[in-house]
Amino acid sequence: MVLDLGSGAGIDILLAAQTVGSTGHVIGIDMTDEMIAKAEKNIADSSLSNVEVRKGIIEELPVETSSVDWVISNCVINLSPEKNRVFAEIARVLKPGGRMLVSDIVVKDLPEFVLESQALYNSCIAGAISEKAYVEGLRNAGLEDVEVRERLIYDATQLQAFVSSELDRTETSSYSNGQGSGVEAMNEITTAMVGKVWSVKVGAVKP
Repeated sequence: MVLDLGSGAGIDILLAAQTVGSTGHVIGIDMTDEMIAKAEKNIADSSLSNVEVRKGIIEELPVETSSVDWVISNCVINLSPEKNRVFAEIARVLKPGGRMLVSDIVVKDLPEFVLESQALYNSCIAGAISEKAYVEGLRNAGLEDVEVRERLIYDATQLQAFVSSELDRTETSSYSNGQGSGVEAMNEITTAMVGKVWSVKVGAVKP
């Protein structure tokens, strides 16, 4: 069984369902009715019968203990205000020998104005923790062989593309104290984050 934390419109669970085949099963977890409805429509359109979506939060998964072979997730755990609860839930639902492989955002030493920005939180940045804390959190939850398998450090251009959809002119202007354009303020924001934000793929095993 594969479990996707924060399955959204269901793209990853449909791909996983195709991978595991008819003898496997895939569950997606999402907290919003809108995303669940989209996922259910996509599942219906796919004609796949080995996949489902459940409403719930990743800090309290609606999944039986020791029932999952794989946990996957794509840039969702960083949005949780209680990441250690999420790590504990991953350990709970995995079978002994079960594995996790998640993609997420980690950060270090971000400026205070970034940490206080709701838009940057929505962009998966302001709520993220350090790579060290992420790895330690998984280990403290009881998982083993915790390993960062890939890293992609974002440059200024990537950061600007990453956050521009969430940052409007009003907010960017506020960062420059009313001086300069929204574009100039955006440049200030992204420059302040260069080298401090990156994506990772993290794997671990439940003993």
